[in-house]
Amino acid sequence: MKAKLILTVSLLSGMIFLGQAWAQETAKVNPFSNHWLLDEKDEDKRTRKLEKYLRGFDQPMLEVGQRYSSIHQALKDNNFELASYHWKKIRQTIKNGLMKRPARKKNAELILFNNTWQQVFNDFQSHDISRAWQGFDKATSACLSCHAAEKVNFVNNQPLFRLNH
Repeated sequence: MKAKLILTVSLLSGMIFLGQAWAQETAKVNPFSNHWLLDEKDEDKRTRKLEKYLRGFDQPMLEVGQRYSSIHQALKDNNFELASYHWKKIRQTIKNGLMKRPARKKNAELILFNNTWQQVFNDFQSHDISRAWQGFDKATSACLSCHAAEKVNFVNNQPLFRLNH
């Protein structure tokens, strides 16, 4: 009887130990982890994952397009503050994108961040709807010109650039 008890306790202890070891190992390689970046132990691999996730200039441009459309609607609503807000965010989004794609900086600086950005901002800040729409048209021209300079003219052929005011 004593031998059975010792055997049972030994087996249970072994099972508990193996179960804990299995659980720890499973946690290390859990394919369903939400910590896709933190789980990567190799710093270079982690950085590559992050760089791949952040992609190139396409994601910032998608945000710029959404904000450009929001500016259009804000001007239709005579909401000059909202137009100005989105215009400032467009500048920040493009500058953030240039971190990832510095080769695009030259044209962004020459075409948009020269005087154009400030002129458009001033036009929105004027609270004069006619002048604000002129600013919107300047912004549109800058966008179209930059796309042409970057040899992505196909981007200009979309409804976003045919908005009426």
